[in-house]
Amino acid sequence: MIKGTGKVALERSLSKLGLASRSQTRKMIAEGRITVNGRVVRDPLFPVSLSKDRITLDGNRPQRQSKEVIMLYKPGSVVTTKSDEKGRRTVFDLLPEELQTLHPVGRLDMATTGLLLLTNDTKFSDHLTDPANALVRTYVVTVDGLVTEEEVQTLARGVMDQGEVLKPATLTLRKSSNRESHLVMTLTEGKNREIRRLFEALGHEVRRLKRVSFGTLTLGDLQPGQFRSLTPEEISRLSYR
Repeated sequence: MIKGTGKVALERSLSKLGLASRSQTRKMIAEGRITVNGRVVRDPLFPVSLSKDRITLDGNRPQRQSKEVIMLYKPGSVVTTKSDEKGRRTVFDLLPEELQTLHPVGRLDMATTGLLLLTNDTKFSDHLTDPANALVRTYVVTVDGLVTEEEVQTLARGVMDQGEVLKPATLTLRKSSNRESHLVMTLTEGKNREIRRLFEALGHEVRRLKRVSFGTLTLGDLQPGQFRSLTPEEISRLSYR
C-alpha cells in the first residue's frame, strides 16, 4: 500500500489478484503488456487502485483468482526463489505449471528442509509473516559439539548479532554429546538465518535444520519434494488468532 493514497504499486496489483508473482509482473510491465486506464505503463511503481482503475493484461481485464495455498516438504539442495542466477534447482522445479504463479511465504535457506507454504494471496502471506501475529514455527536442529544447559539459557535470554537481538520463543535440548547435539526450537518471526546465527554465536555449526510445523500445520505424511493443497479449514485456522 502506498501511504496516504489507498493505492498499490502496479507490480503488486497482479500479484494481489493471484495471477502472477511480483517478478513475473515486473516482466509483464517491461514488455508493455499491461495498461492502466487505456495507457501502457512501464513503471512498476506506478500507483493504481484495484477497485477504481481499469487494468488490463494483454487487452483483457484480469479477474481475482480464488485463494490457493499449498504446503511443500522442501528438500535440501533447492533454493526458495523463482529463479536462480547460479542455475540451482528451485522449489518451483518441484511444482506443476498451474502452480508457478504462487509465491513462497518467507524463505528456507538452501540447506534447510521441511515445511514451506506457498500461496497466490499476498494479503494472506503478509498475515502469516507479520511478527505481530506470532505464528509459531518449530524446527528440529542438529549442531556440532556439546551444547550445555548453560548455553541453552544463554540463547533463551537472547544473543546480539549484527545489530539484531536473536531470541527463540522456546528452546529444548533433547540430546547432547561431544560429537553433536539435538534441539527443538520455536520462532515467531523469520529473521535471516536466525537459527544458524544463534548457534554460530556460541561456536556451534548447524549440521541439519528442519522445519516441522508452521502454526497449526505439520508435515504429516509428506515426503521430501511432495506437496498438497491446504483445506479451507486449515487456511481458516491460520487466518485467525
